[in-house]
Amino acid sequence: LYWVIRGEIAAREKIIAIEPFRDKDGIGRCRLVMQPKVIAVSPRPMRPFQGWRYLTADSAPSDLTKSSAASVASMPEPMRRELRDLGLL
Repeated sequence: LYWVIRGEIAAREKIIAIEPFRDKDGIGRCRLVMQPKVIAVSPRPMRPFQGWRYLTADSAPSDLTKSSAASVASMPEPMRRELRDLGLL
């Protein structure tokens, strides 16, 4: 599951289970069980949306390493966006 935050894909979490259940009103629903680790990915612009979007393996953003994630996260947002728009991030 990729997270879109402030107009860009920023992180992902692995879905490890989907558990059906009934809510207090008896309506059938599904609970997503996530791996408790959020992984930073190479930021990419994405319009906010409601619902699911599926990414093919070749269109999914790559994971950031710990050192690159820290350096990207420490940049001011306008600088990060401009570098990304120039294809440098």
